[in-house]
Amino acid sequence: MNKQSDSSADNTAATVTRKVSVAIIGAGTAGQNAFRQASKIYDDTVIINEGFWTTTCIAVGCMPSKLLIAAAERAHDANHSAEFGIHATTQIDGKQVMQRVRDERSHFASYIEKQVNSWPEHKKIAGHAHINEQGLIEVNDEVIEAAQIIVATGSSPSIPDGWADKLGDTMLTSDTIFEMPDLPKSLAVIGAGSIGLELAQAFKRLGVTVTLFNREKRVAGLADDDINDKAIACLNNELTMHLGSTIKDVGTRSAEDETAFIDYEDSAGESRQWQGEYVLVATGRRNNIKQLGVENLGVELDDKNRPKNLSKKTGQIGDLNVYIVGDANANIPLLHVASDEGYSAGSMVCKNTDDAYIRPPAIPFSIVFCSPQIVNVGKSLPEIQQDPELEYVIGSVSFDNQGRSRVMGVNCGLLHIYGCKKTDRVLGASMVGPDAEYIGHILATAITNDLSVKEMLDTPFYHPTILEGLRTALRDVQDKMEIPYQFHDTQEDNF
Repeated sequence: MNKQSDSSADNTAATVTRKVSVAIIGAGTAGQNAFRQASKIYDDTVIINEGFWTTTCIAVGCMPSKLLIAAAERAHDANHSAEFGIHATTQIDGKQVMQRVRDERSHFASYIEKQVNSWPEHKKIAGHAHINEQGLIEVNDEVIEAAQIIVATGSSPSIPDGWADKLGDTMLTSDTIFEMPDLPKSLAVIGAGSIGLELAQAFKRLGVTVTLFNREKRVAGLADDDINDKAIACLNNELTMHLGSTIKDVGTRSAEDETAFIDYEDSAGESRQWQGEYVLVATGRRNNIKQLGVENLGVELDDKNRPKNLSKKTGQIGDLNVYIVGDANANIPLLHVASDEGYSAGSMVCKNTDDAYIRPPAIPFSIVFCSPQIVNVGKSLPEIQQDPELEYVIGSVSFDNQGRSRVMGVNCGLLHIYGCKKTDRVLGASMVGPDAEYIGHILATAITNDLSVKEMLDTPFYHPTILEGLRTALRDVQDKMEIPYQFHDTQEDNF
């Protein structure tokens, strides 16, 4: 995309070395999907990438974290089965645990690498891309003029200013922690979002002394106070958490003694200090867009580096021939969203956009794979409460005495379903509990397909399953509607 320049700039204008129909910057989930779609029409599509040619999910996100969690669950089950009359102790080989994480990660990455290797070499450019004042892409020794540009540069860990220098080698992020050759002895985790919660609990279950810090008295960003309180109560059974604490300083004792420390105020305002081996900074991720030069394409960013005038369907910026997709747009930084956005943007740049398949924007849907799991689907409770047009009810079920959950010894949890009183539709839900990932998928399908609560209740619920808890919550929603649904089956799910 060539931007008009005045005559004074023409004298120093960069010389174009290649003209293409579509240039994609970034080869993660969104970028790869965009490249595949655009390449179906344009043979001169190029993809530019700096760093690994796999995805954030495979390299440093979803897959290595779930591999670590899988090991942690094995250890936890072995060490906590006394109530079933099974007594055992485990011997955890930290080096083997971490090696399996990397080996299996490489296995998953090999499929992506095979696909990337099948792409023509002249369409792949490895290097750092920058968009100059003319709107041209500079990378290595090339200057590329693209008719359409798709930005899919992903995200990186957000680290408070100065912490990297103060903590030195004792600082870890989700981008570096899986490279550790062995399990640490002690670990502070700063941030109780999805990354912080999952890794804190996993390392704790693998025998690491873990302390979790969070500025708010919340976990996983839960907006429903009752669900948040229940999640904290469930997690407190095994995690040491300092919620509502304020970090004042971080560092190491000295150049000779690399013990890490954290000076903080606890929730009561008392000054305290933590000391240990490593500090995992899990304070979120930021999109990799600030230094790219997208402003030279006419893109405006807000104070959080999020692009303005963004189409949530396609990632297009206003009426520009510019698309920003995946984590780069900081909309919903989840893999399935990045995949859909990349696919849609890659379809939109094709000549016949009337026939392009544009995936609709996904409803908000997040899962935290701690134990018990945490799920949010659809509208949050505050969003519903702020809408004066919505009359809502909350259907609830506790999993503390839910039949199958108690059988399995995983009976700690709470589900809230937010139902629309006028339409008999599910607006959203929030849950902490066993099998939350599956219950979340069912609710997401119901919202996406506009199913009524009655239609959901008309489907079978097999006994005894944890999913029967979903039926109880749906019944509670229906009972609070203006016209309650008459049930024929009165069997409760807790026996």
